[in-house]
Amino acid sequence: MHPSSVDESFNPELKANNIVQQLALRKAKDVAAQFKDALIIGADTIVASEDEILTKPQDARDAKNMLSRLSGETHQVYTGVGLCKVDSQNNITKSITFFERTNVTFGALKPDDIDAYIASGSPMDKAGGYGIQDDFGAIFVKKIEGDFYNVVGLPLHSFYEVMRSFAPEYLLKAKAD
Repeated sequence: MHPSSVDESFNPELKANNIVQQLALRKAKDVAAQFKDALIIGADTIVASEDEILTKPQDARDAKNMLSRLSGETHQVYTGVGLCKVDSQNNITKSITFFERTNVTFGALKPDDIDAYIASGSPMDKAGGYGIQDDFGAIFVKKIEGDFYNVVGLPLHSFYEVMRSFAPEYLLKAKAD
């Protein structure tokens, strides 16, 4: 894994699905500059609650506000993916973006559970202030409608479907006996 160093700011007037696709492609292009003959995958995930984007919390108070806002409510998780093919001269020869949306419903969160989760430090680097893959983040989730892996940060089914047409040469093929 090679993290990108791009600025993750975005135009708040854009729709969430456009934001994640732009950021994912920006990240993929940034990393692509370091490689030749490669397929580069960039991804970005954001949380939206009532059409407001919830980014990574700035501090513990911000995390508490986000988690309290999500408590007992349904929100949307958007992940954008940007794919870039890079040739032997380090040129991007082909690129594509796509996104996936998943509805996530939280149960009613108790203030002491929110405080314990924040004290763990886990919410500080995650959009919306939680990670479904975390111990506490997982128990906050009452229901999911859509791709679980999208909420983790890479919509695997959609990724595979796009790869089948964009870059099938990178997919494993079954061996014939």
